[in-house]
Parts: sequence; structure tokens; C-alpha cells
Amino acid sequence: MFFKEPNEVDLGDTSIPNIFIDIFMPMADGLYVKVYLLGYKNACDPSSNPKFNNNSIAKDLNIPLSDVLSAWKFWESKNIIKMHKNEGLDEFDYSVEFLDLKKQYIENTTVNTKSIKSNTDSIVSVAENPSIRKMFNSINQIVGRHLDPGEKISILDIMNKYNMNPDMIVYAYENVKERTGSSKPVKYIESIIRNWYDSNLYTPDDVKVSFNARSERYTIYKTIFNELGFFRQPSRSEKETMDIWLDQFNMDIELILEACSKSKNISNPSITYIDGVIKSWNNKSIKNLQDLKIQEESRKLKENVGKFSSNKTSENYKKTKFHNFNETFTQYSPEELDRIIEKSQKEKFR
Repeated sequence: MFFKEPNEVDLGDTSIPNIFIDIFMPMADGLYVKVYLLGYKNACDPSSNPKFNNNSIAKDLNIPLSDVLSAWKFWESKNIIKMHKNEGLDEFDYSVEFLDLKKQYIENTTVNTKSIKSNTDSIVSVAENPSIRKMFNSINQIVGRHLDPGEKISILDIMNKYNMNPDMIVYAYENVKERTGSSKPVKYIESIIRNWYDSNLYTPDDVKVSFNARSERYTIYKTIFNELGFFRQPSRSEKETMDIWLDQFNMDIELILEACSKSKNISNPSITYIDGVIKSWNNKSIKNLQDLKIQEESRKLKENVGKFSSNKTSENYKKTKFHNFNETFTQYSPEELDRIIEKSQKEKFR
């Protein structure tokens, strides 16, 4: 229950149409609402300062002048104000005309979405579409209340802008409720839908597959960091580096962990160091532990062949050095050698 304390002191009032509060305010950023109300108050007050302008609003709200202009452009897109450029070079010098909200609401409640028949003339007729009515009812249950007309218009606008079907809108509400434990405004839901659209996710199944892949990838990040002894979340650049190992190099996680184990004797292990090892292996077409084992065995085999060749060369050199002597010495029989020695002795003592 809400009620107002009686007050006999008249300090001035500004009457805001309920249509603005019920329909347009929920779809806007809080800053845009402030800009609208401050400008509307000035427009309704005949005794207001005629020099009050966008610069005055920026100063009163302590915001950049560009934010004021962004607010007016937003409200103009909703067809409740018109911006009139004043003469001069100042790009922010606009006069703002506040339109009749009742008239604008009646004339602009038609909604065009690609998933809705083109003959829909109002929010009421749109709700007659079974899939749209089912969507609104599902959202009512998720948020625990009935959506107001402004929220429904905003939701239909999101469907049109991002070409999403009702199932995706409901899934966005369910996902937000599950993650945060509370319902969020339509603007928050739009940010979720926009992210899905930018990621080329157009059905709840697409989103679920993406969630599973993302969960699996984060598990891999955590496994790698645990192996390195890092008890923190990876930075954006570290994630990008690890993604290259997995997606571009097609490295098995076991091989990546093997690379991480090589940093245990390093005082300050880092992703950069591991990246050097991984790149070296990738250049040698090593993608898994089996490839690494084969490469290591090949390296050892080459080393052993090199040692064997070196020893063989040395042995051949020694054999060649005495080869002629041995062959000359062994070409006689024992009897012949005795005669040669005897003859040699006789000649020696002549």
C-alpha cells in the first residue's frame, strides 16, 4: 500500500503522464529518465529560465553533454519527443519538443516483428498469437508477476531487432533467473540476447551447446593452471594463448600438461615459457604424447648412430695403422719364420 502525506505548502508540481511511467520508463536507462524528467519539468514550467538548455541539464546531472544528446536520441526513437537543431555550429544545441504521450501511444502501439503476422495492429492483437501469448505467460511465471505493456513492447522490439523466436526470449529469462536467483529488467535480458546474437546462437539448443563447450574449456584452463601451480583465474591474453594451443595447434591436453611439467624446475613458470615449448613441438608436428615419444626415440637413435659411427672410424684407423705389419707378419708359416730368424742371426754375428 502506498499513500501520500497531505501538504498545504505549494512549491510547484510537475504532472507526469502515467503512460510514461508505465510504458516508457521501464525500457530506458536511469540516466535517460533523469534527462527526460528534467527537460520535461522545464518545458511545463512557464516561469523557468529561458536560457535553460542541454548544457544546463548536463551541469545539473553532472554528466557529459554527449550523454544528454544520447538520451534525447533514445526518446526520439521511441516517438515521444522531437529534436530540433538550432542555428549555429554547436552540434549539441537542440531544442526538444515533448509530444503528447496519449496520442503517440495510441498511434504507435503497432508492432512489426518477423515472427508475427504483418496484419497485427496493436499489442492486444499481437498477444492473440498463440506463441506470443505462451511466451508472455511463461515470462510471467518466471518473474513472478504480470508484465506491464511497456515490457511487452520492449520484448517484441527485441525479437524484431535480433530476429529471435519466443523460445529464445523465454530461455533468456530462465537462464538469468537460474544464474542470479532473481528477475532482471528487460534491458538486462536484451543484453543477453545481443550476446547470443553476436555469437550466432539462435536457438536454446545452440546456447546449451555453447555453454557446455565454454564449461569444458574453462575446466581445461583450470587443469593447466593447476599443473603450473597457479591458483587464480587466467587473464584474457592467457586464455587466447591456450586457445591457440587447443584450436590452432590441435594439441592434446596430455601433451600440454607434459609441457607444463617441464617448468617445475623454473623459479617463475609462466604461460609464455610453456608457449615456447608448445610452439617448438608444433613446428615438429608433435600433437600428442605418442608423437613426442616417437620424436624422442628418433633423437636418441640418431645420437647412438652418431656415437657408433665415431667409434667405428676410430677402430678402422687403428686397424689400418698396423694392417700392413700384421699381413706381412702372418703370410709365412712357422717353419719359414724359424728359418728367417736363424738366417738373420747368422748374418748378425758374421
